[in-house]
Amino acid sequence: MSRRDILVARSIVYAILTSKEDGEPARKASCLKRILRFFYIYWLTFRPVRPDLFKALRGVWQIKEDDYRESFDINKQKLKNKKDKRALVPLGDMGYSGSTFFHTSDNRFLVKSIPRHFEHDFFKNDMLLPYADHVRANRSSLLVRITDFLESTHQSIGVMLGLAPSHHIIMENIQYGKPQEAQGNSNPKWEAWDLKPTSYFFPERDIAGGLLATEATKSKLADEFHDKIRLSEAQATQFKRQLENDTMLLANSNAVDYSLFLVRISAMHSPEAGFPSPSPPQTGQAGDEHNPPAQPPFTPPNPPSWRTGVESSNGKEVYRAAILDFFWAKHTVHAKAMTGLVRGYNLIDNRGPMSITADSKEYRDRFLSMCTELVEVQE
Repeated sequence: MSRRDILVARSIVYAILTSKEDGEPARKASCLKRILRFFYIYWLTFRPVRPDLFKALRGVWQIKEDDYRESFDINKQKLKNKKDKRALVPLGDMGYSGSTFFHTSDNRFLVKSIPRHFEHDFFKNDMLLPYADHVRANRSSLLVRITDFLESTHQSIGVMLGLAPSHHIIMENIQYGKPQEAQGNSNPKWEAWDLKPTSYFFPERDIAGGLLATEATKSKLADEFHDKIRLSEAQATQFKRQLENDTMLLANSNAVDYSLFLVRISAMHSPEAGFPSPSPPQTGQAGDEHNPPAQPPFTPPNPPSWRTGVESSNGKEVYRAAILDFFWAKHTVHAKAMTGLVRGYNLIDNRGPMSITADSKEYRDRFLSMCTELVEVQE
């Protein structure tokens, strides 16, 4: 764990555990300290944005405040060896945005940085209230559950140089329960894909046949799912309706470039991972110890949901899914500039729009079409 990761993680944990109810830091910095922290590289003082709103959302989702804070407090977790444990574990840089990821040591929550100003500004000023209203009214929403939003209280050299991200979101980890030995995506028992419509123009893939881009760059493109999500007709109908409902909100907010994060688990391994069993044992019979643990944030609902696990129509697999990364808005200055660049390139070599320059309603149509094509109805 690098010094950067250590200090960023400590800054986040400190904000979660010590901030006042109004979101302000527990201690007010002196004038001298406020001057000195401008020269900090990695350490930042964070405050929660709209803590009242996110506390209300956690209540809607039945996440107890003590349990939530415990996920960030290594001293309150029942761990065998606390010496080598960390409240936040880094996952590295992922995607083109340069975002960094952490997961809590209990794996229940993810922390993602939102380093680009136009993205965190859009979420804070345009998307936050519609998002909160939508997920409150739609308990089965596929939009990832965001439990907190942190922003830096001050400017610093680290922020100005892009070395320390000034904003972070905290969200539920839909891979919660994944055993340590199944980490990575090479284990067929636990697999995950980050899916976007691949019919768009991707310069790193489509210019010169991808020869101008490195393999590391191309590896960050959207994944492809070369299989089917096998559902009953009722499951497929519910899935489609929920996708339509959620993406209507995103289209009306002018959001594009969001993705469907899909997790697939072998059903024989789902009980140990905290999923509903495909054939749950009756109370009192052998095997009761495999019943899903009643612990937040994934206390299994009745019926099962796409957050906790939906069983495939053939009973062989369990699926989880969430819509992620709805931070890119078409009306921002940065997006408009990118649109102009792509239009200029299309005068030379007409490749069509990129996912980040497409019209929001047109992106929604392609996204829904992609999701529909993933599903195979079986009875």
